[in-house]
Amino acid sequence: MSERAAVLTGLGGWLPPVRITNDDLARELDTTDEWITTRTGIRQRFVVPPGLSTSGVAVEAGRRALASAGTGSVDVLVLATSTPDHPCPATAPEVAARLGLGEIPAFDVAAVCTGFVYALATAAGLITARIAGSALVIGADTFSTILDPADRTTRAIFGDGAGAVVLRAGDRSEQGALLGFDLASDGSQSELITVPGGGSEHRSRGLAEPADSYFTMQGRSVFRNAVTRMSQSSRRLAERLDWPLTSVDRLVAHQANIRILSAVGSELGLREEQLVVNLDRVGNTVAASVPLALAEAAHSGAVAPGHRVLLCGFGGGLTWGAAALEFPRLTVAPPPGPVAPRAPATDRATA
Repeated sequence: MSERAAVLTGLGGWLPPVRITNDDLARELDTTDEWITTRTGIRQRFVVPPGLSTSGVAVEAGRRALASAGTGSVDVLVLATSTPDHPCPATAPEVAARLGLGEIPAFDVAAVCTGFVYALATAAGLITARIAGSALVIGADTFSTILDPADRTTRAIFGDGAGAVVLRAGDRSEQGALLGFDLASDGSQSELITVPGGGSEHRSRGLAEPADSYFTMQGRSVFRNAVTRMSQSSRRLAERLDWPLTSVDRLVAHQANIRILSAVGSELGLREEQLVVNLDRVGNTVAASVPLALAEAAHSGAVAPGHRVLLCGFGGGLTWGAAALEFPRLTVAPPPGPVAPRAPATDRATA
């Protein structure tokens, strides 16, 4: 009897219309293109204009993934995001409604930059448990809305965007079948990546410092953890699948920082050409990072049918994880990268 699996059948990504280059940031902050590029590898990022929120970018990516799959319906929608439209309710039901998916179950998963891998595992579990026959999984974040306008470090790193996949029930032997996952967390280090204010803890203690509403992270500790955790998770999963690391064709890791990506590749013994990289063009898009990079690589041919692909992420929580598949043949449109002129500061979302 064949083993039921969740199979990748559609893929898409979307970027918002406001492009901000390093030179743009240098005109506002004490920074330079050289300072940003040498430390992060990032040259530009895209941010949402006023009136466009996480649900909006998620809808656009979801629409493209559904078109890639050649379908207009799924049984469940799982949205990975740490910047929901509202603290309550979840953003996923609105996204499902705007996509015309009907009264399907739809919910959010919050695992910051590991969010897409967690959401992918959740949707795959629903399919293998026969609770659903298909799923739309979206990673979407608009971190520009929670960054301190005066913080040159976080503003240089983060961009907005969304990426999405469609899964269907199939057989584990098919190309595109999700073959395994490795997920973990360490809440004892939650202070390393956080937005201190806005939640029940903050409100129950009566704290109201404006700065507490902004995203913060402890860069050096995050760097060390990201390299170690993504490397370990990827290695554990490869061993579980009996995949020698030499047989892995592509690693699509969370696009946090070029130094992190290079260090993870080195830890796993991978060559530079085996690492999928798009952060120079889009920045760190948080939960959108992995599916956006995968969509771009699939369109360009950098990830091709039959490739053994490891996906991995690391984010706040702390959370980390990995997923594995042999890439299928898909029709994937390029994630749009609008190059609209940078809007005046008064006419765009804070980045």
